Amino acid sequence: MRQRIAVVGSGPAGLTFARVLHRHGCSAAVLERDPAPDARPPGGTLDLHEGLGQLALDKAGLLAEFRALSRPEGQAMRILDTDGTVLRDWRPGPDDRANPEIDRGHLRDLLLGPLDVRWGRAVTRVEPGTRDGVLVHFADGRQEAFDLVVGADGAWSRVRPAVSPVTPHYTGVTLVETSLDDVDTRHPDLARLIGDGSVAVYGVNRALVAQRNSGGHVKVYAQFRAPLDWHRNLDPAGTGGVLSSLLALFDGWAAPVLDLLRRGTAFVPRPLHVLPVSHTWAHVPGVTLLGDAAHLMPPLGAGANLAMLEGAELAESLAAGPGDPDETVRAFEERMWARAGRWAEITTAGLERLVSPDPAEALALFDRVNQAQPS
Repeated sequence: MRQRIAVVGSGPAGLTFARVLHRHGCSAAVLERDPAPDARPPGGTLDLHEGLGQLALDKAGLLAEFRALSRPEGQAMRILDTDGTVLRDWRPGPDDRANPEIDRGHLRDLLLGPLDVRWGRAVTRVEPGTRDGVLVHFADGRQEAFDLVVGADGAWSRVRPAVSPVTPHYTGVTLVETSLDDVDTRHPDLARLIGDGSVAVYGVNRALVAQRNSGGHVKVYAQFRAPLDWHRNLDPAGTGGVLSSLLALFDGWAAPVLDLLRRGTAFVPRPLHVLPVSHTWAHVPGVTLLGDAAHLMPPLGAGANLAMLEGAELAESLAAGPGDPDETVRAFEERMWARAGRWAEITTAGLERLVSPDPAEALALFDRVNQAQPS
């Protein structure tokens, strides 16, 4: 395969795509706006599903290394009532590897391996159909031509406008993230509350979720229905104002639950946006999308898994040859749209039930998901 290929974005989708190509003796230029791998916090933890993210890692030849890094115990899930009563306390079996957790930073480093990422290469737009191929424009004024550009650059993709005019819309749900460090030593009571995996508390149109990462780090997420500009008058640097607003939203909840917020170190509002459930586009030769750039959906465990499998499948198809690479991409898009559409419906309905006027909806969803996982 002699095509000039670029993938924009060094998240799970872009790195899996490049790593599977590399395994097949092919290469792609990975274009990333961040100046270095550790330029910003990598985020929380991901659960990688056997038939999705783990399958992608298997295609990359990295499944054994993933299993050594992952945390099967992180699959544990505890659900509390707002008064602190334990409603569910699910723990995985000793051999349960259906959805083990891995920190995003560990996954990134695993996928990076031998890849040569062009750090600090911020893409501003992509121009298909030029005489030299697909022209990538960079923030520093430079340009470079490729035969295929794969947009794996997330929710606010700079590649997406080359194939689709659609932009993400607000779901009506805002998430505020905070963190606890060295939880087992500094906050042993909260460590016991959270357990080995996650704890979730569901109320009327709001929820509080705490999830273990490795090294005693915990991510805490307050979720609630609010206007998009809910946080506009709050100073993100002044944690007191954000905390007092959150505590007012969760007024009356059990003190140990509220301590997940009170002991937080910083608060970051994240309004949840999505693309339409059935987002597709008229095929554009030389450009395609993966992951959130193609099908941004509520963060309920499917997005990164789909993104990684898409990257692996597209890379395998391109490396297989012979054949028309453009027809290969067109066929891939059809498969991606069908699968992503099913998951977008599932996660959209899931968000409605998890942040619902009736907290019993969240509990019923938990019970149903524990009985059967869609594929």
